Formats: sequence, C-alpha cells, structure tokens
Amino acid sequence: MRAIRALEALIVATVVAWVLGAPRLLGLSLYAEQFLAAVLGLAMALAFLKLPARGRAAKTRIPWWDWLAAAAAIGACGYVAVRYASVVTEVSMRPRDFVALAALLVVLVMETTRRATGMSLVWYGVAGVAYALWGHLIPGAFQAQDVSFTRLANYLGLDTNALLGTSLQVAVVIVIPFLILGQLLARCGGSEFFTDLAMSLMGRYRGGAAKVAVTGSALFGMVSGSAVANVSAVGVVTIPMMKRAGFTPEFAAAVEAVGSTGGQLVPPVMGAAAFLMAEFLQISYGAVLVAAVIPALLYYLSLFLQVDVESAKQGIAGGPRERLPALLPVLRDGWHFTLPFAVIIGGLLAYNMEPEYAALLSCAVLMGACALFRYRGRRASWREMLGAVVSTGSAVLDIVLICGAAGILIGILNISGLAFGLTLELVGLAGSQLWLLLAIAAGVAILLGLGLPTVGVYVLMATLVAPALVALGVAPLAAHMFVMYFGMMSMVTPPIALAAYAAANIAQCDPDKAGWMGMRVGWAAYLVPFLFVYDPPLLMQGTLAQILWAVLTNALGLWCGTIAVVGYYVSRVAPWQRVLFLAAALALLFPAAKVDGGLAVNLAGLAAAALLLWRGRK
Repeated sequence: MRAIRALEALIVATVVAWVLGAPRLLGLSLYAEQFLAAVLGLAMALAFLKLPARGRAAKTRIPWWDWLAAAAAIGACGYVAVRYASVVTEVSMRPRDFVALAALLVVLVMETTRRATGMSLVWYGVAGVAYALWGHLIPGAFQAQDVSFTRLANYLGLDTNALLGTSLQVAVVIVIPFLILGQLLARCGGSEFFTDLAMSLMGRYRGGAAKVAVTGSALFGMVSGSAVANVSAVGVVTIPMMKRAGFTPEFAAAVEAVGSTGGQLVPPVMGAAAFLMAEFLQISYGAVLVAAVIPALLYYLSLFLQVDVESAKQGIAGGPRERLPALLPVLRDGWHFTLPFAVIIGGLLAYNMEPEYAALLSCAVLMGACALFRYRGRRASWREMLGAVVSTGSAVLDIVLICGAAGILIGILNISGLAFGLTLELVGLAGSQLWLLLAIAAGVAILLGLGLPTVGVYVLMATLVAPALVALGVAPLAAHMFVMYFGMMSMVTPPIALAAYAAANIAQCDPDKAGWMGMRVGWAAYLVPFLFVYDPPLLMQGTLAQILWAVLTNALGLWCGTIAVVGYYVSRVAPWQRVLFLAAALALLFPAAKVDGGLAVNLAGLAAAALLLWRGRK
C-alpha cells in the first residue's frame, strides 16, 4: 500500500538525514526531542496501518478507526515536534491541553506496543501508573512519592527522562542505522554467504550440521541482534540439515535457539540493549564492544563443545565433503560481505566514530560492493538495495515502540521513587552476600523476560537491579552486562522461550521440549555471567597475562564441565569420572584475579584436567 510504503521511507529518510546532520546544513537549529517526536509519530502511524488490532494475521484492509488513530499519532507527535520550544517552557504550568496531549501520547505508544509485541509491556505500564498514583498509600520501604495525575501525565509523555528520553533516542539514532545494514545484508546475499561460510568451515566435522548452526547463528547474529530473526533466517537451513544428520527435532531446535540467542552478545553489532548500556554508563560503544568479546567467545565455545561431545556420544558424523561448499570459492565470491564489519570495527575503535556514523558508512560501502561484485552468480540491483533500505521502516517498528514504552517505564520508576527504594531493599536482603544478589538478579531477569523482549528486560533491570549490584562492589560495566545477559537468556528459558518456540516451529516439534532441551544444551551459558562478574579479566579489565590466563582456564573448565554433563569423552565416562571432571571444571573456573589463592586453585584444576584428559584417551 502506498501510504505504508511512504511512511517506511519517511522513517528511514528522517533518521538518515538527522544522523548526517542535514538540519544543520540547512541552517536549522532543532532539539533532539523534536526529531524523536517526528520519528515516533511516523512509527506509530505505520503501526496502526500495518499491524492488526487483534491476532497476527496480515491486514487485508485498514478500518477507518486505524486511519483515525494514525492521524492522531502524526498530529500529536507533529505538534510536539513543531511547538517543542513552547511546550518545554509551558509544561511546568500543566495547562489542560498539554496534559491531554501527554496522556494521548502515552496511550498511543502503549496501544501500538501492544500490537507489535503483545500485552506484557502494557500491563507493566498500567501497574506502574497505578503505583505512581496511589503508591504513596503503601506503608513501608516501597511507599511511593505523592504524584498528581497531571504531573505524571506531563512527565511520562513530554519529559526527556521518560518517553522522549535515552531509550527512544538510542533506538532511533543508533539502532536504526544498524538495522539498515542488516536489511541490506539479508537482501543482497549476506545471510547466504554466512551460511555457506559456516558450512564450509564446520560441515565436514562430526556433528557438522549442528556446528554449522552454531557458527552460522554467531555470524548472522553479529548483524541481526535479534534471536527470533536469527532463528528465522538461519534455522530454515540448519534445522532440517541437523534432522537429516540424525539429531532429534528437539535437539536441532534447541541448538539453533541457543545459538541464535547469543547473537545479541556478539560484536560488532550486538543487540539494541548494548547501545542502551553505553548510554546508561556514559561510555563509548567501542568499550562495550571490547568488553563483550570474551563473554561471547565463551558462550559459543560452550555451545560448540556441547554439540561436539553430544555428536561423538551419538556417533553423528559430518557431511560428505563433495556436498559442502568449498571455503576458498565462498571467500572469493563473498569477501565483500566482510567489508561492513571492517568499517564498523575500524570506525569505532581506530577513528572513534559515533556508532550511527560507522553504521551508515558501512551501509554505503556494502551497497557499493554489492553493485560491483556478484555472489552465487547474482548481483544485487540498486532497486533491490533501495527496497531493502526502505523496508527497514517496518523492521524497526518493534524496537522503536518497545524503547518508547521502556522510556515510559523508566519515567514511572523515577517519578515514583521505586528504583531507589528497590535498590535499598535488594542490598538489605542480600546483605554482604554478592552471590545471593546475583542469583536474585538472574532470576528476576529471566522472570521479566518471560513476557518482555531483551531490551525491555534490560531497561528495567538496569534501573532497578544494576545499582544494587554496583553498591555491593560489582564494576558498573559488569553489573549491566550481567543483567543484559540474563535478559537475553530468557529467550531460551521456558515456559515462554520465544527463540525456542520459533525454532520448534521450523523443527516441527513440541516447543516446551525444545525449550527444556535448550536449557540443557546451553547450561554453561547460565554460568558465564557469574564468571565475568567475579573475574574482571573476562571483560578485558586487567593485564594481558591475566586476560589470557582467564580465557585459557575458563575455556578448559567449560570443556571439562561439558564432559561431566554429557558423560562422554573418547568413550562413555563412568559416574565417578564425571564427578572428577566436574571438580576439575569448578577449580578451573575459580576466579584467579579477584580471590586470594585463586591462582593455586586454577593450577590444581589444570593439573587434574590434564591427568583426566590424558588417561581418558587410553
């Protein structure tokens, strides 16, 4: 439909123009909030026209009330965008028209978020508004500040600490350029290249089909940053391949779900939560990127080891070499798909570019390369590339609306005082026991993730729980990485494991069984966040020797732990040997940099592991 296509194009064009500084070149001096309001209005209008009010079926016609709602969204946000200077100066007097405008914006954001992601964020918002209005009647530590409806509405709808705040700004300014890159790669053959590359690297080894899923999900996840999108793009190839190789449908779905979920942790793109983390901590995205390298490595190493040992136990061999793509031809034909990553990494780390500039520059490089070079005998046309760029307008709907709703939730937490009160209560509950607070934080993140996307979980956890972790001595970056990581793991944790459900749909198996299998396959992934909290070198915080030692001992510890869990090495491992492997794993995973005597424990674990692995080969 022309209106939908026009709105998609306007969203992308507005963001690109803002990032490239077009208003400044035209002599216009605009507030960032004016730009955010304009993009939000376009996104909500697109959501009303494109997303059905009920169900998930595509719209065949647009009812008149959705046209009216789209007009209201553009009108309300357009008024804020045009009259923002006067709104800022007059909002403190709480005129009735401003209160009505702010309340309308909040309602429109929540309704479009409901259409995009379901009721979870809406229920949190309703509960938060009720708490902000009547929480002052609750006695004790969780008593809220007394807030009137007019003040609350204005704050949530018009204040820069709520709807028009950091979370929406990150989604619009930073995430959208990276999503443009993802759309271009998907349309121009990048997903096929990554799959072919994974197959050529891993397909011939034992359990090769599952290793292709792990490698391909990691490669594609660097761009997509979305677990479900990753499953949809890679799983349609890898899951049938794993089933043909001899893996059960549940195991195939679990491997793909866990592999796809980790894409949110893989540099250089990661997920939207990583960009929010940089803003919350007021550090460069490059610093977040560097800190995420080793946790991502350990995540995928643990999954790779699990697949390898499980394949050996089941006797599943690799695929025949003649049916697999050869590595050199794949690299020769698709090398140009690696250029955007080189541009992003070089721009962020070497030239200290802003992430959005690096992303747009990488898009330009990719479009030029795809216009010059073919992959699989096909060259992307400019029309295809332009279509990919425009289609980003629909691809960004979820993230823009989620971050808008998340901003409202942040505003509720701030104005009610709940964030501060909960931090004090959590610190008091855990006392001086950091492990207890970490366990509570992990459980809360997973529970929130049962109904929220990773971005929503991270925003709530970063506001409510991360300050309590910092208060107990956890480095701020480690605390935020911890809560983001467990928010991510909710995607494969039953009962509502969205990535596992998406993979189970492709594998045609029971989603619940796929979810529980995902927890077993990804057992080590639940351990990795605790490792980097207690061992700062795993976040690149320490000397080179400390970092290398931490990587070595943790990698070997995960290998021994996998052998203990699966019960197989060269042959089946006896129960008493599994206990010894587990003991060696725990000793190797013990934090050496932060705990006295940790190095001695690591050395003992290293000696025990070497002896067990040597004897096991006989």
